[in-house]
Amino acid sequence: MSEAGQARRIEDVIEDCLSGAVAGTASERIIEWVDTDAAGHQHNSVIMRFVEAAESKLFRELELPEYFPIAPRVRQEVDYKAKLFFGQRVTTVLRIDRLGEKSLSFSFKVFGHEHEGRAIVEAATGKFVTACVPLGALSSAPWPDNVRRAIMGG
Repeated sequence: MSEAGQARRIEDVIEDCLSGAVAGTASERIIEWVDTDAAGHQHNSVIMRFVEAAESKLFRELELPEYFPIAPRVRQEVDYKAKLFFGQRVTTVLRIDRLGEKSLSFSFKVFGHEHEGRAIVEAATGKFVTACVPLGALSSAPWPDNVRRAIMGG
């Protein structure tokens, strides 16, 4: 498939994944040698590194650098569905599914682009939840108004 044809298909995948999201983004990376394990495909930890890169991108786009010091993960799950290989381009789609009073619920999908005769694959899916824990606090609190407004697009 041509580069333009593949890009269109990935764009369709991204659009479908972000449909109905509170907010979201997509991030593209390449599987590097360091991302692989002895079996010759991605190490399990690379998926969450790609997800965290997409999360960083999203909160830069929302102009919310203050999110990271106050938003620890409180839940995380990953389902691995297909292998990714050295040199393969990968797109991670991250979406906010729910903005709660004190938490954010995210979902993600990681897609491997066409590579060495292999078709586009959904390599991993998952979910995670962060909670608002203000600096110095020991428990969660409501999200600040500016965070809520930025996430909701207003």
